[in-house]
Amino acid sequence: MRDVLRRMARANRPHMHQLTPQQARAAYEGGAGVLEIAKIALPRVEELQIPARDGALLAARLYAPQAQAQAQGVGEGEGRPLPVLMYLHGGGFTVGSIDTHDQLCRSLAHQAGCAVVSLNYRLAPEWQFPTASNDAWDALQWLAAGGTALGLDTSRMAVGGDSAGGTLAASCAILARDAGLPLALQLLIYPGTTAHQDTDSHETFAHGLLLEKEGIAWFFSNYVRDDADRADWRFAPLLAPDVDGVAPAFICLAELDPLVDEGVAYADKLRMAGVAVDLEIYRGVTHEFIKMGRAIPEARQAQADAAKALEAALGAH
Repeated sequence: MRDVLRRMARANRPHMHQLTPQQARAAYEGGAGVLEIAKIALPRVEELQIPARDGALLAARLYAPQAQAQAQGVGEGEGRPLPVLMYLHGGGFTVGSIDTHDQLCRSLAHQAGCAVVSLNYRLAPEWQFPTASNDAWDALQWLAAGGTALGLDTSRMAVGGDSAGGTLAASCAILARDAGLPLALQLLIYPGTTAHQDTDSHETFAHGLLLEKEGIAWFFSNYVRDDADRADWRFAPLLAPDVDGVAPAFICLAELDPLVDEGVAYADKLRMAGVAVDLEIYRGVTHEFIKMGRAIPEARQAQADAAKALEAALGAH
């Protein structure tokens, strides 16, 4: 991890908060695959369009470790409808896409034996809160209602995401509970859960560890319109009035991450409500580490652990 940080420092590229959102997106796209493991080929990768509540069509990508079943009601094994994870990429609500998280989604589909639908929700500052949250929830409901037509088993669904996508996944799990939509798992990879980035870890790891204090402030200044948005639990799931009865959680955190304390706090909130939680804190690594499998063994381990949690919750394979 130290070597990765040294190489990034030597490259001396501007920080995202020093760029326009468009420049930051291009920079993030350009660097997204550099430290990833080799791309996993899957028998089924399909582009989708998912309608949002305002009529917009959101790009999405379906990954599956088997070809689509030709007929419904096929027996066990090859051709049986697959359980599905809806995945929400990270990027501070400002950068990131289905392309930047392509390999991570391929890895999860391959290792967990489930389908993954990755969503391009709309980004800030062009689309501010609560657009990303609404897009994520609209897509999850669409998948629950229409996934069988894609050869998916919508009785076995999970939602997941990393960083800002973890925030969206956590809020979707609460919305799903409220709507009576059963989810088998919420997969939260270093999610943001606080309203004001005021935990000890935000100060301890403010600089020099990839995700910096100024960058976080910039991301959220793009996304939230005012303090009322920050106080909304869809932005800060720790503020949710109650989380009783939400889906079980697998929470994956990085030790050297400004967001680590709020991840632990959210795990505690879920546990206090009687929700089953599997919490893993990966030592010696920073935010974004899970997408650095070529350089960091913990990234490969975290992907395998997340896949194992998905497989167990969804009854995949």
